[in-house]
Amino acid sequence: MEEMAEDDLDILDIEHTILNGQITRIEKGDPRGTKYVVEGFAIDEQIPIGIVGRFTTTGRYLIITVYEITDSEE
Repeated sequence: MEEMAEDDLDILDIEHTILNGQITRIEKGDPRGTKYVVEGFAIDEQIPIGIVGRFTTTGRYLIITVYEITDSEE
């Protein structure tokens, strides 16, 4: 929630990114489990967003962090 607020994003932006974005990276090196990076756009289709999360044992996607993608991150 803090990361969302820092980048002026809300839950609808995150939901839109997950539903309409794509998995761009899979990171297997974390001992807590594989992380999946989803990238897409906010609900306004202007702000690029990245979401890092992992799937729980119940199959839910647990969001670890969200961020606005800037030129230095691409």
